Parts: sequence; structure tokens; C-alpha cells
Amino acid sequence: MEVTHWPLYGLRLRTPRLELRLPALAELDELAQLSVEGVHEPDSMPFAVPWTDLPPVERARSVMQFHWRTLASWTPQDWELPLVVFLGGVVAGTQSVGARDFAIVREVSTGSWLGQRHQGQGVGTEMRAAVLHLAFAGLKAESAVSEAMTDNAASNAVSRKLGYQPGGVARRRVRDALAYERRFTLDRARWEQCRTVPVEINGLAACLPFFGS
Repeated sequence: MEVTHWPLYGLRLRTPRLELRLPALAELDELAQLSVEGVHEPDSMPFAVPWTDLPPVERARSVMQFHWRTLASWTPQDWELPLVVFLGGVVAGTQSVGARDFAIVREVSTGSWLGQRHQGQGVGTEMRAAVLHLAFAGLKAESAVSEAMTDNAASNAVSRKLGYQPGGVARRRVRDALAYERRFTLDRARWEQCRTVPVEINGLAACLPFFGS
């Protein structure tokens, strides 16, 4: 069914293995269940906000509420697109891209997580490459940033592989302890030099006003 007043539901990003799009309700429920099955080892915390410490039922609900809240608060001046990642038709995780004052700043930020059973297969690189293509090729961004805890080896490796460059380290309180978060930056020239993942975008034209593009 075509959604007239919220065309973001018609936006599709496709890579050789993945499809990224907004989920139907049942698919969002699958994403919530995936978070219950595990996102990382219990003795580590790869996120600045430790949402995975919530009890399983609360964690699942928080995934769904975050998705709805993100879309409900959308404006062209302040937006975040919480795409679900499908690997062979199966919900594998989520990849977001967002911006504030994009029409002027032309910079996006990204965030993501993968279910543990889908990790270690290069999926993280492919899904980040998809939203970078949306940002740079589709929305004409000039810069992208990503932040990850310094001990989040997988996320840091994805950033380096895609051409990001280190942009400093911030001190954070995580689980009532001091932790360090590394910032990475990627400009248009560097993205064009380092991109290797082919990405197809469908349904973008009707969405452009939503992005302030």
C-alpha cells in the first residue's frame, strides 16, 4: 500500500545483500525480539546510553518506543531515519541516519546495532555504506560523523574501513564508570575515494522535503 502523507515508508536502500527501509509493525516487533536475543556480551557495553541493560521485556518495548518517538518528532530541521536492516529478508538490526539544520550544515550522523547472530559477517559495513550513499549521493551531504566507545572494536573498524578519520575522544559516564567515546568524521571527497559498496536508492524524490534537502 502506498503511503501518501509519509513517503518515507516508500524509501528503499539496497546493497548486494541488504535492504534497508522503515518496518511494518510486525517487523518492528521482530527487531524488538532480536534485541532480547542479544546485541553484545553482558560484560561489555558498546553504547554511551546502556539501553541493553534493561530487562528483556522493557528492552523490547524501548526499541519499539524509540522507533515511534523518532518518527513522531520528525521535522525537516531535526530528523532521524531509523531504518531496519533486512538480510535475506530476515530482520538483522537497525541503521539510522540523522541531522539537525541539514539544509545549512549539510552534515549527518549515524547509529546502529546488529543482533549478535548477524555479527562478524560484514553486515555492519554494508549497512553503514548504504546510509552514507543516501546522505552523500541522495541528499548531497558534505560531511558525516560517527561516534563509538573506544572499546567498541567492531564499530571503530567499520568507520576506518569506510574512510572516516579520527576526530577526537570524549569522556562519558557509562554504567556509573568513566568511559571514552571516539568521534570519527568523513567528508565528501574521502567518501568518494573510499566507497566500494554498490547502493541503489528507490523512492527518494518524494521524501526530499522531509530532509530539508
